Amino acid sequence: MSNKKIKNTSRKYDAPQYAMKTAKRLFSQLKDQRFRLIAVAVSIVIYTVLNIVTPYYSAIVIDALKAVVDEAVVSGKFSLAWDPLGREMTILFVMYMIMACFYFFQSCLMASVAENLILKLRRQISNKLNKLPMRFFDRNKPGEILSRVTSDLDKVSETLQTGLLKLVVAIGTIIGSLSFMFYYSWILALIFLAFMAIAVIITKIISKKNLKCASERQEAIARLTGIAEEYYTGRDIIKAFNHEEESVGKVYKAVEEVRLATRDADFLTNAVNPAVRFLSRISQAVILLIAGYWMINGSMTIGVVQAYFQYLNMTAEPVTEASFMINSLQSALASAERTFEFLDDEEEVPDTSMPVNIDRAEGRIAFEHVSFGYTPEKLLMKDISFTANPGQKIAVVGATGAGKTTLINLLMRFYEVNGGRITIDGITSTDLTRKGLRKNFGMVLQDTWLFGGTIAENIAYGKPDATREEIVNAAKMAKVDYFIRTMPQGYDTVLENEAGNLSVGQR
Repeated sequence: MSNKKIKNTSRKYDAPQYAMKTAKRLFSQLKDQRFRLIAVAVSIVIYTVLNIVTPYYSAIVIDALKAVVDEAVVSGKFSLAWDPLGREMTILFVMYMIMACFYFFQSCLMASVAENLILKLRRQISNKLNKLPMRFFDRNKPGEILSRVTSDLDKVSETLQTGLLKLVVAIGTIIGSLSFMFYYSWILALIFLAFMAIAVIITKIISKKNLKCASERQEAIARLTGIAEEYYTGRDIIKAFNHEEESVGKVYKAVEEVRLATRDADFLTNAVNPAVRFLSRISQAVILLIAGYWMINGSMTIGVVQAYFQYLNMTAEPVTEASFMINSLQSALASAERTFEFLDDEEEVPDTSMPVNIDRAEGRIAFEHVSFGYTPEKLLMKDISFTANPGQKIAVVGATGAGKTTLINLLMRFYEVNGGRITIDGITSTDLTRKGLRKNFGMVLQDTWLFGGTIAENIAYGKPDATREEIVNAAKMAKVDYFIRTMPQGYDTVLENEAGNLSVGQR
């Protein structure tokens, strides 16, 4: 997947079709954090080893304590000497303290790794947005794109910080605990494994359904985000045409879809733990009866029995957590795959490697046999030719959808022509960089859009280094200087909330 674009062709659910390739690509993004990952790995190994060894060592402490208690019963005097009980208890306490330190260390470091990864991906997305052609934005709603930048990456971050860490620790703990369980009693270990095999089958069934529901939930969230963004932006139009009830109804419908999808996904995610834990408790009850019988007969010491039950819990709980985290990992991989699909989307045609530079164009524009269509199969323009000479004022007149705005979009290279060429002062537009081309134009869009900041900053948007005098002169030429000076801070008035403190005409 690292070298091929992922195709999102007619799949109903956004499930990871390339789970292994997505995982490899995700971890390839962590190459620059390999030293942190090594530190995390070392910390996990030390923590897991101590976590496995402490129950074994606790058996020694319990048996030593029982010997001291038995001696106290006979002699009538209880004493806690350093050798051997005091020393063994101190060593066990130190082991638990070291475990706690390494757990805290690996959790903090993994959180840092995850957030740095998400920052890296968001930077890649930000750079990608500047390279995508206009047709990408034509076919994707802003809310759906925002969903990939926010909720999808948040899901990946959450899983890396908690799920992946717990999964790795769980696997190591399960292997180590089972080894000691077989060491103490292979019969009891096999009984436990039989119950766990049933739990794995149940987990696999639930995980398959959960993956489908998690994918539906992400799609529903993306739809809701898109609708909310669209209706918020077009709120004035909605009110003007009395469509409040209809728009609210559509939002409620989208919210309901999210609620139902979330309910199903959360239910299946949370259903795994109780099911596995229930089987674990049954296995513990059976093993308790057998181990108790052996302890009465002297086949097992009380220290070994309590250590065995520690290993039972250490194996059962990680199995439960592993089941939960596998489900979360699947959902995170689906989110990561959606992100990589976005990053792999087709970009604009690169600028020429040997561009021509025009510092100040004279303004001779020519369309020479230009053909264009938003899709190659359906051409909107065929063999269009005309010339606009410097100083000419030209009005393009035509019915709605005839392509008037499209002419300007082609001139600005928002879209690439399918045939012919466009020249500026005799130079083909593709021989210039997009930046070099557009700096020679002043464009007034149909839709007014002002950015957060001062009025002066918005006027100077096309020339950031403009002086205050140039800004004022531009405002006077546009006949807006008079009302700008009536604003509370004049040219330094801050525009917020989509310039809601200006009228439509003033914008």
